[in-house]
Amino acid sequence: MATALVVGNMIGSGVFLLPASLGAFGPISLVAFGATALGAVLLALVFARLGQAFPATGGPYAYSRRAFGDFVGFQTAWGYWIAAWVGNAAIATAFVAYLSDFLDDNWNVRLLAENDLAAALTGIAAIWVLTWLNVLGVRRGGWMQLGTTVLKFVPLVAVAVLGVFWVSLNDLGPFNVSGDSSYGAITAAATLTLWAFIGLESATVPADDVRDPRRTIPWATIVGTVVTAGVYVLATFVIFGVLGTEATAASTAPFADAAREMWGGWGGDVIGLAAIVSTFGCLNGWILLQGQIPMAAARDGLFPKPFTKQSRHGAPWFGLVASSVLITGLVMMSYEDQTFVTWFEELILLATLTTLIPYAFSAAAELSLFVTDRAAFSAARLTKDTIVGLLAFAYAVWTIAGSGYAVVYKGFLLLMFGIPVYLYMKWQGSRERAAPMTVVPASPATVEHTARIAS
Repeated sequence: MATALVVGNMIGSGVFLLPASLGAFGPISLVAFGATALGAVLLALVFARLGQAFPATGGPYAYSRRAFGDFVGFQTAWGYWIAAWVGNAAIATAFVAYLSDFLDDNWNVRLLAENDLAAALTGIAAIWVLTWLNVLGVRRGGWMQLGTTVLKFVPLVAVAVLGVFWVSLNDLGPFNVSGDSSYGAITAAATLTLWAFIGLESATVPADDVRDPRRTIPWATIVGTVVTAGVYVLATFVIFGVLGTEATAASTAPFADAAREMWGGWGGDVIGLAAIVSTFGCLNGWILLQGQIPMAAARDGLFPKPFTKQSRHGAPWFGLVASSVLITGLVMMSYEDQTFVTWFEELILLATLTTLIPYAFSAAAELSLFVTDRAAFSAARLTKDTIVGLLAFAYAVWTIAGSGYAVVYKGFLLLMFGIPVYLYMKWQGSRERAAPMTVVPASPATVEHTARIAS
């Protein structure tokens, strides 16, 4: 289940369109994909090491706070939480879009395509069904994640592995068609491919609910990241080789088009279903996480206390429900106001950036904890892990820079908006500590009973 959470949260709606974006660069984008995969593995090793040494709920938040204190911990939790529920609104919208296309293509049902209210209510229904499922407990959400991951992963593996026999190297085209230098093309393409790896840390977040976390979390993180990276790179190569990079760049559904080219119409239908299952499963995985981070921060007095409330199944129901209310509002706005779409896409980029910053903090936290909490780590591997941590930190900073000046600038402002919340929580905590303790006088019967025991 933990591995499915990692794989399922990485494979979402974007991967089915990503080859079209990379087609504009040519086969050089495969080099970028490889570089991103290597960087993702480095980050996975960092999270695996931290998850083994400090298996605490909150993942990146818990590690950042342990290494750098409350403020950095809060900033990590704040950014990660915003990224989770804003990203979930986008995933829900993508789920409805894939479902609408599938119904239109196969049964000529255009209700979701022509009726914005029906489309919005469909997305909202998916959100609340999965929220209810996760309120019933992390394990229920885990079973859903396992099932949807298998259903969407198998078609992707089929395209990646079986599709090799349909590849024509002559159709790949020029190595670099971006018009930029090789370094510029790789950097730009790597920034795009990074979005497909967001979620590699997922197994570290619900650590309290993971069985044998010191063994399970590292295994799930590393295996999930490596397997997903391999499928990503090989599938993109196959699509380039089957369709050609020019046709791939022009495609609105490159995976489905490649499947139709190889296996006929039914292949495209299978990929269309896989896209629907993929977005639904990804939405489930991120809804599972959207209550865990604020719950961990609230336990430490850095988020409002209601976020610590749990259902009788141990799920952080308040965080799940509060986040889903915010998601519902964003989904309604995306259908009601067409001018919102552009702003919404920018906000998604900013939210994604706020997941990169916890990655950098986590890599730096590992290096810091090697010094302050060395006993928690294996001394025999300290040198190698230090090198991995340095490389992972450098990679995270490189990808943040690759997001562009405007996104980094706006992302910084987004993080600054959390400071008033942090100050309020600190003020609230100081008031509670300063409040005089009320002493209730013992009743005469209690005094007599206590004296009898003492004698």
